[in-house]
Amino acid sequence: MSDKKELLDLVLQIRRDILRMVHKVNSGHPGGSLGCTEFFVALYKEIMDHNSNFSMKGHNEDLFFLSNGHISPVFYSILARTGYFPVDELNTFRLINSRLQGHPATHEELPGVRIASGSLGQGLSVALGAALSKRINADPKTIYVLLGDGELQEGQNWEAFMFAAANKVDNIIATIDFNGKQIDGPTKQVLDLGDLKSKLISFGWKTLEINNGNNLEEIISVLNHAKKLLGKKTPIAILMKTEMGNGVDYMMHTHAWHGIAPNDEQLKDALLQNPETIGDY
Repeated sequence: MSDKKELLDLVLQIRRDILRMVHKVNSGHPGGSLGCTEFFVALYKEIMDHNSNFSMKGHNEDLFFLSNGHISPVFYSILARTGYFPVDELNTFRLINSRLQGHPATHEELPGVRIASGSLGQGLSVALGAALSKRINADPKTIYVLLGDGELQEGQNWEAFMFAAANKVDNIIATIDFNGKQIDGPTKQVLDLGDLKSKLISFGWKTLEINNGNNLEEIISVLNHAKKLLGKKTPIAILMKTEMGNGVDYMMHTHAWHGIAPNDEQLKDALLQNPETIGDY
């Protein structure tokens, strides 16, 4: 693992990026973005073999697809902080004519963004297409995709789960942000997902768990274990339990901050909970 302090510093910086971006335009989705910050740092700094000299073809490199596109703030921040585009472009989040739209889109040709993901439930299907393309072209690299638990209420996901197992797609790792919350409330109250692990296993997926999806070491350990299971004729899923709004006490343990930006005082409070490490944008 890279220097732990360096990774933790990046986690803190990305939290600050998220908070500043949504505050500036009084719009965006801080809750899920904060909850997945450690995952993105682990993925882009430790796990994926990726190239910031971006090409949509993605030959001979690992590819990532974001399905729950509303958590774009954390996605944009990690892309900027790993060299895909200038960090100061984060200042343009959700502005007219910006490449950093509220939900990622390909029309703007923002480096690192491979699909438009404003509509939920589609990312796994696209990721499977990319995985099959790599298999056809004898490209040994891996496809990673992140889904939200709430978006699993969309039926297309389950068609994709069936397809992957039936076609033995074994070069994909699908992580589910299992925070138990969505915009209208707890997933158990909106539309209960039931025993999700058992469902995924019954659909033919090797299913792992990250019990603390806000712990860098555990995320890295489980993802590295998942990589060792690739190439065995079985797709791999990871249920990652996270806390929505992690790192900002008043945003945690509630769905209320799924899509609400902090005001000036709330921003100040949140930034004081995440002390400066790298420097702002």
